[in-house]
Amino acid sequence: MHALLTLACGMVVGLSLGVIGGGGSILAVPLLMHVVGVTSPHVAIGTSAFAVGVNALVNLLGHWRRHHVNWPCAAVFASGGILGTATGAHIGKSIDGQKLLLLFACIMTVVALAMLKPRRSDADANACARINPSVTTRLVVVGMLAGVVSGFFGIGGGFLIVPGLIFATGMPMINAIGSSLVAVSVFGFTTAASYAISNLIDWTLALQLVAGGLVGGVIGVRIATRLAPRRRMLERVFAGVVLALAVSVVIRATVAD
Repeated sequence: MHALLTLACGMVVGLSLGVIGGGGSILAVPLLMHVVGVTSPHVAIGTSAFAVGVNALVNLLGHWRRHHVNWPCAAVFASGGILGTATGAHIGKSIDGQKLLLLFACIMTVVALAMLKPRRSDADANACARINPSVTTRLVVVGMLAGVVSGFFGIGGGFLIVPGLIFATGMPMINAIGSSLVAVSVFGFTTAASYAISNLIDWTLALQLVAGGLVGGVIGVRIATRLAPRRRMLERVFAGVVLALAVSVVIRATVAD
């Protein structure tokens, strides 16, 4: 039963990554703690970071086959965020677990509210976003900032990376989702490496999350392709789930104190 619960959580994480390019660790950490029963926030963060990194990489292949990935922009963004991710992870491990959970709930709330805000139409997007000095600068700066947040909270950071790529390059949403998975995987593995050094990863749970995520990811990529025009509906549903989980995290962290 324990393994089945972890596999089910992995499917939810993979589905989220495939459909909206993010939200993996935002869901994985509270699911590991409140559904699977992981007691240490740091272990939950480290374990989810590795699983999300692997699942993002697998989902990336699906989007790549559908020509949704702008490799030059994605590579520059991810490269800019590696140092920020390592720095954020080092700081995050030094924070008390329950306080980190409360901060995590705050970022979950911000994510949910941001996803409810109106976005510009893809009709105004630059489908052939190209690298130039100004775009490169924006990609590196935004990548570093997203990396710090990703490493500190142990999240893939897709919710920051997708709008960050759109801001820096003007690419369409579906391309930003596909391209974001390059950085999500890089940030996830960077964070996981930091936590693994400190022995804060449950490898059995991580592999079970990955297995479930593979199934969810395949389904998610197909949904993302077919429902791209109605993505706002999916994002609103996701935002509602994240807000509910944030409330749960706050209640449990407060009770634990």
